[in-house]
Amino acid sequence: MAHSLIRKNGIPLYVQVKDKITSDIRLSVYKAGDKLPTERELSQLLGVSRNTISQAYRELEFEGILISLQGRGTFVADRDDKVRAANRRDLLQRVIDVALEESIQLGFTLDDFLGLAAVRANQKAAFMNNAQVVFVECNREQVEYFSRKLEFGGVHIIPVVLSNLVRPDAEERLFAETADLVITTFFHYDEVRDILGSKKEVLAISLDPELETIVQVARISSDKDVGLVCRSENFAGKVISALKQAGLTELASKLKFIIDPEDIANFVKNLDVVIVSPGRRREVETYCRHRQNVIEFIFKADAASANLLRAALAEVRHPLKP
Repeated sequence: MAHSLIRKNGIPLYVQVKDKITSDIRLSVYKAGDKLPTERELSQLLGVSRNTISQAYRELEFEGILISLQGRGTFVADRDDKVRAANRRDLLQRVIDVALEESIQLGFTLDDFLGLAAVRANQKAAFMNNAQVVFVECNREQVEYFSRKLEFGGVHIIPVVLSNLVRPDAEERLFAETADLVITTFFHYDEVRDILGSKKEVLAISLDPELETIVQVARISSDKDVGLVCRSENFAGKVISALKQAGLTELASKLKFIIDPEDIANFVKNLDVVIVSPGRRREVETYCRHRQNVIEFIFKADAASANLLRAALAEVRHPLKP
């Protein structure tokens, strides 16, 4: 990104940095998912202060062009996500406009509308705080990770491992049977429905590897020794399947993995790159004595699934009667 900034043309330096980054993205120098230089690296490269780079990065992140991930760096955002977010805001604006027009036609003032809308929003928040939602997956890593990631608006999601759901006497089975909504993935939808019966509301969502994860893994040289540290064979199988779907078949075929925590130190000592399941980066890094590259393999719910979850929760019960 070598580029000479013009210091006496009246254009602030951070604006010139922003323009340079957006130009590089437009010219495909950086593509969706690519990692940008750190603030320190870019400030040294361009000969400006880190504050200048920081301000440029912050504004580009606010505009949806970049995304900052704590502890990992700054990346080019998926522009499709930005467009979808803008479209959703426009749609919500139209919904609000229609509600305002109808309230005025009914003889209410704008203050009446604002007051009632606030009351209803508070009622909905109170309901969502009390809603019982269960997320079912076959491995401990994903069930715990997504139970946290899928929470929104005060809704607490209880993680349940599929093997425990099968046991009629398990506490997790009771959680699922009495829940307002059960969430699982398309992989396990039929199985969960068979266990809980057709009368129980079960929502299936789609989980895909995070773009940043696939980008990092794809950059691993073929001559590197790579291993996976996880807690279950099910998770290892999903990682291998995801690598194959991403066209990384050579890596998928030779990927070694370990489950026993007692053997981690011995397992990682001869590896060049260590892939870990969600939440285990710091733990595994303590065993890496040779500064191996550690990559956290993260799956995410696609935007459509997240929106479907929100809509399903809104329809679970109707507690907001006047």
